This record gives sequence, C-alpha cells and structure tokens, in this order.
Amino acid sequence: MNNTIQYTVGDDVIATLLIDIPGKSMNVLSDKIVLELSACIDKVATDDDVKGAVIASGKAAFIAGADLTELVTAYDRGVTPVEGYEWSAALSAVFRKMETCGKPFAVAINGLALGGGFELCLACHYRVLSDNPKAVLGLPEVSIGLLPGAGGTQRLPRLIGMEKALPVILQGKKLKPKQALELGVVDEIAPADELLQRAKDWLLGDPDPVAPWDVKGFRVQGGAGANSPKNAQTFMVGTSLVAGMTQHNYPAPIAAISAVYEGCITPIDNGLDIESQYFGQLVSGVVARNMMRSLFVNKGAADKLARRPAGVEKSRVTKLGILGAGMMGAGIAYVSARTGMQVVLLDTDIEGAERGKAYSEGLLNKAIKRGYSTEAKAKALLDLIHPTTDYNDLEGCELVIEAVFESREIKADVTAKTEAVIPADAIFASNTSTLPITGLAEASIRPESFIGLHFFSPVDKMPLVELIVGEKSSDEAIARGLDYIQQIRKTPIVVNDSPGFYTSRVFSTSTNEGMTMLAEGVNPALIENAAKMAGLPVGPLAVMDEVTLELGYKITLQAAADQGDDYTPVSGFPVMQKFVEELDRKGKRFGAGFYEYPEGGKKYLWPGLAELYPLAAQQPPAQEVIDRLLYRQALETARCFEEGVMDHPADADIGSIFGWGFPPWTGGTLSFIDMVGIRHFVSVCDRMAEAYGPRFAVSDWLRERAEREQLFHQL
Repeated sequence: MNNTIQYTVGDDVIATLLIDIPGKSMNVLSDKIVLELSACIDKVATDDDVKGAVIASGKAAFIAGADLTELVTAYDRGVTPVEGYEWSAALSAVFRKMETCGKPFAVAINGLALGGGFELCLACHYRVLSDNPKAVLGLPEVSIGLLPGAGGTQRLPRLIGMEKALPVILQGKKLKPKQALELGVVDEIAPADELLQRAKDWLLGDPDPVAPWDVKGFRVQGGAGANSPKNAQTFMVGTSLVAGMTQHNYPAPIAAISAVYEGCITPIDNGLDIESQYFGQLVSGVVARNMMRSLFVNKGAADKLARRPAGVEKSRVTKLGILGAGMMGAGIAYVSARTGMQVVLLDTDIEGAERGKAYSEGLLNKAIKRGYSTEAKAKALLDLIHPTTDYNDLEGCELVIEAVFESREIKADVTAKTEAVIPADAIFASNTSTLPITGLAEASIRPESFIGLHFFSPVDKMPLVELIVGEKSSDEAIARGLDYIQQIRKTPIVVNDSPGFYTSRVFSTSTNEGMTMLAEGVNPALIENAAKMAGLPVGPLAVMDEVTLELGYKITLQAAADQGDDYTPVSGFPVMQKFVEELDRKGKRFGAGFYEYPEGGKKYLWPGLAELYPLAAQQPPAQEVIDRLLYRQALETARCFEEGVMDHPADADIGSIFGWGFPPWTGGTLSFIDMVGIRHFVSVCDRMAEAYGPRFAVSDWLRERAEREQLFHQL
C-alpha cells in the first residue's frame, strides 16, 4: 500500500508494520510517514481477521525522531503558534488513534528511539527493547528549543511518575535498556533476534488494548499537580533550578515543566491538547529556530563533512604523530587512540612524553571507576600510545600534528625534523591557536600538505576542531584533515588563514571587553554575572584566568610585532600587562589571577581588584554589560565573514557555540545578528562606538548589508 511502511499479516493473524524509509540510513517521522502510519492503523482497526499489530524498523535504529527539516524553517516562514499547535495535535491524534483503536499494538524497539520515535513507542500498549547498548530511548527536544509534542510530556509521567519522568524530559536524559526496564519505560528487554517474536507472543496472549491512563480511576504514580506534597516540592524546586540554569533565555524547559504540571492533572486528551499548545508557542519562536538550525541541522551537516572538497578519495589515519606531549598533545593522543589508531607521542625528553601518555591513563582510570570502561579496554588503548623522543618513530605516519609552544622558531624546527622522516604523501598540521598557517608553512618543503588543526582544551571534552586552510593548502590536505576529524568523532569547521583565524580572534574580543570594563570601574561581579545571565558558560575574567593572562599577553605582543604599524592597540591590554609584569598574577595555572584559588576551597574574585580599579559611581545596567559582550563578538564575526575568513555562516555559528560557548539560544554569532535584526544591530554598534571606542565601529560593507536588510542565513 506504500513504500515506507511495509504492511504484512502472518498466519498468526498479527499485522507487522515495518518502517523502512527508502534511501535513508535512519527512519525519521515526516508528514508522509505519519499519514501512512495513520492509514495502517485504520487497516488494523477495521480488519476483523487481524488480532493486533507489532511496529518494527527495517533500519539499524528504530526512529531517530521528527524530520526537523520540516520544522526548522517554521519561524522564517511565519508559522503562527496556532499552526504549530495544529502540527503537534495532528501527530498526537494519530498516536492517540492507535492507542484507542480497540486493537493491541506492540513495538519491537531494535535500536535508538528518540523524540517522536520514543513517543510512538509510549503510545503502544507493549514495548520490547533490544538489549543492545546502542538501543537508547530519550526525549531530547528541549536541547533544540522544543518540547516533546506527540505525548511525551503526558504519557511518560503517567507511566513512571513525575519525579522520574522530569529528568528525561527536561535534561534530555537518554535511557539504556537496563535503565529503561528498571524505570518501567519498557515491558521487557530481549536479544535482537527475539524482539519481533516476543512482541508477537504478547499479542497472542489476548491482551487488553487499553492504556493504563484510559482505565477508570487511574492515578499518576506519586500523585499529580499540587495534590501530592512531594510533587509540589518537585515542581517548586524544579522550576527554580530550570530558571537558574536557563536564565530565562531558553523558553523550552519552562514550557515543558508547565505542560507536565498542567497536563497531568487533567484527563489524557486534555493533557495532550495542553502539550500541543505549548509546542505551538515554541516551534513558532526564534529560539527554537536558532537551536534547531545550528545545533542539529547545521551541526549534522558539518559532522557529515559538508565542507569536504569533492573528488578526493576517502582516507583513514592508522598511525598518527604528535609533536609535543603537553596538555593539548596529550589530549589529542587520547581522543585519537580511542578510535583505534596508533599514536606516536614525541617530546623533547622521555619524561615529558611519558607524562603525556599518563594523561590518558588518568582519564581511563576515571572511566573505569565510573563503569564506562574496563581494565582490558584501558590497557588496549594505552598500548596504542608510544611515547618517544626519536623522530624516526614518526616513519609511516599518515598525519602529524604539531602541538609545541607558540613560537615560530620552535615550530619551524620540528617541522623540518618531521618532514625528513615521514612519507612524502603525509599531511602535516599545526595546532596553533593564533599564528597564521601560511607563515608556518614557509618552513615546510611541501606547503600544499600543510594545514591547521586547532583543537580546544580540554580536548577530550571539547567537540570542535577548526581546520585552517593556508594559501597553498591543497584540496587533498583539507579533505584528509576533515576525514581525520570525523574519525575522532569531532565536529569540524573550515576557515581561511588569518591572524587568530576565527575562533581565537573572536573569543579574545569577549575577554578583552571584560578587562576593558574592569578598567572602566565596572563592578567585576557585575561583569561576571551578566555574562552568565547572557548564557555564556563563565564570565570573561574567569575565562581569562583559565587560558592564563600570560598567554594572552604573549599573543598580544606577538600580534603587535607581526603587524607593525598596522597594529591597533587592544583596549584591555594595559590590564593584562599590569597583572603579568607587575603583579605576577598570571592566571589559574599560576595560582592567582583575577580570582583567588584557595587550596581545597572555592575560587573568588580577588579583593585587590577594588583598589586597582575603583568602582565607578554610576554602574551600567546588566543588559548593557550583556550587550557589550555579545555585540562585540558578533561584530567581529561579521568582520571575519566580510574578510573571507569563513565562507559559510553555519561555520561561524557552530564555531562560536562549540568552540568557546557563545549562548546556544542565539544560534551563534551570525544568527544573533539575524535574530536582533541587522539594522538594529548596526544602530546599537554605532551607539557603542561613540560611547566605548572604535572597536565597535561598523564597516561600510555591513552598513550597506543592513540597508538592504540582507540576512546572513537565507531561508
């Protein structure tokens, strides 16, 4: 009857609905498949010869969720909350029809089931889950600015109670098979080859095709709403925690907790209607658009190497060389060995190289204690890392990553020594965060094979890698660099060469603005707290301590030397200079910076700041501090785009969110400009340029773009 759901009825009079979208590696819920599902439900319900039905998947996973390409443009298309409500209500109605059609439905969950895929499972009367560790269940909608819009906020709390359901809904917590069974989310777990038969066995036992919440007298486990003192406390504390974590920048968590609270004190149909109303408000809003586009659609494209040059054969690194076993080199060694490649970790002395390997050992020991790894797996990984001081050990490496000190001379020296032994077709990459790749490639005898691979610290946790293209970098070098990033399961962005590239250049504007405000007499606590209110992970002064003032000081001096007469003094440099040269407070690693770091205690702002930089009599509103931080970063990104540092706005947004933590609710730096409106953005920058200096000055290019109201992201 269709080509995405294969409908068959066996001799056991059980219908099987096998979902298998042609040409796709994963099943997703689209309008088309929902219509076909509705037709199949009608067929099961009206066929007297069919006893019941089992829903299964023809893919390795069950259903990954809704097709967000149908939702991500809702805001741009002018979809109203009512239209968003109707979309949610239509899907919910199909699931509800299945649940109440009078025939029992079981589901054989063979793999990952997220979002709408999990909601489909919840609407079935019986759930059998594969015992495969990859068969995880979850409702991740809040992480992309939405809430579960097909019954997730209503069925899950009714199934397992509100207290257990809220972490799954609000935190996007994923459930593995054992957890799902213990919580009561599934009825049984079974080997993959027995899933279908187990589901059919239940159907053959003459089950009652009525959901628990449709039985007269049903009560939500633990109570609902304020009727239960424990629940009342859960919602009071939960709402407070959500507000604190989101700073009211993210409407989805508050909407989700409201849907649970309001919906579960009503009959299920009313609850589903309430859920759809909240969904409509979210999907028609700009925050959901921003988060869906950047965190899911564009990130997904980047992970699939959307920027990879065509015509280059796919490659895989089997042996990797790393020059420098400091924190960055050690981190790169760990994430690379984790994927099974051999790693040669080279340093100037064997003790340093061994310390670099010990970093992986420390991470693995923690993983073992937490149950994420085993002694055997840890040993196998460590055996792949070979500490050395001998450049000859680099022979046979397909890729070498240099992670030594930010010194052109040192980098040139290790480049020459490495190229003397590695294969002629090997790729050489520098992990430099600021030094132009084209200049570093001058030390190479094959600059066409020279690229930048800028990792972020700590490497094992940070998901982004910035690939920098030098003037002579070949398509093959770019493609193979991207293949490696994908191999180690990181997200790449591709940028063109320039001082500071993209991420370091724009990130530094935030810390510089923080130091400039400090020198102006803005309360340092206001600076730090306003940054957190905006959605930045930490304040600019704390960030500066983390990366160390010493590093920022040296980078600034190097930039001044490189650019000569073209160099524009950085407004916050006098603060850095004082802390490094006069006060010897160089950052957290040195035990003191803008913060104090008491042994065994919590850090706090250094009281001496008040004497160095007396507070101004008139303090700015928190919003002004927020705007200075966000607008400054977005403006510098626009300059990078104008200069051709990056060719795609998606790379700018992904890099800003995953590289240094620009607030995800904005969608990233260029999405932020689109969101506030480019004309408004320019007018605010004009005001700030007059008030705070030329670093906020708008170029003619951006001003002309504003006059045309030309967005960075076109629909």
